[in-house]
Amino acid sequence: MLTKRLIFTLLYDNGSFMLSRNFRLQKIGDLNWLEDNYGFSNVGYQIDELIAIDVSRQNRDSAKFCEILGKLTRNCFAPITAGGGIKTLEHARELLRSGADKLVVNSALHDQPDLVENLASEFGRQCVVASVDTQKIDNSYRVFKHNGSVDTAYSLDQFLLRCAGLPIGEIYLTSIDRDGTGNGLDFEMLDHVSHVKDLPLIIKGGIGNADHIVAGLADNRVDAVATANLLNFIGDGLARARELSISGGIKLPKF
Repeated sequence: MLTKRLIFTLLYDNGSFMLSRNFRLQKIGDLNWLEDNYGFSNVGYQIDELIAIDVSRQNRDSAKFCEILGKLTRNCFAPITAGGGIKTLEHARELLRSGADKLVVNSALHDQPDLVENLASEFGRQCVVASVDTQKIDNSYRVFKHNGSVDTAYSLDQFLLRCAGLPIGEIYLTSIDRDGTGNGLDFEMLDHVSHVKDLPLIIKGGIGNADHIVAGLADNRVDAVATANLLNFIGDGLARARELSISGGIKLPKF
């Protein structure tokens, strides 16, 4: 079995970290709240990667997000992938200078495929993570952009095939229907990923407990499972999820 990854996702909106349910946001707390409840010097040893995304719905302050990102990276052992509204190479450079190791892009996959090409050319395709948001409508998985607000009219199969033609390193696939519900991952969604099996796949949406993480990591179509559920994984929740995964035979890195 290939080595898998346990990933934690932070969603940021204009100074606060958020809970998301079906892509509707609820404010939780600022960076001080995050440090008080998590302590990222400890969390960094329980996860394999941190993904931080600026999901600000309006008046996005990229400089402020980079400042927050820089503070996170000083206290986090794990590699960090960052993104949210990347529209220029300079914005990408600022994220990397602030401590990010990789970049996550979403709307640019639809609106600026030339930017994706330029990012890969400058930083390497392994640095570019394609974020794909999907929702099941009339028995078909459709792809959405702009924080899940715009139906692209692409089916998931069609869009993943398009992504496979871009210079990306992996796919970060989120179920809008399961997002924030805690009802478990959407494994039916994975029936549409076989034609991009050469690209590592991260899945997110529906994680409510450690058993859901184990189930996701045990699926041979999945390379990594991400959770953005801040409340369920306060305290030692991530450590327990990791221990349960390893004891269940999941091959995770051991620190």
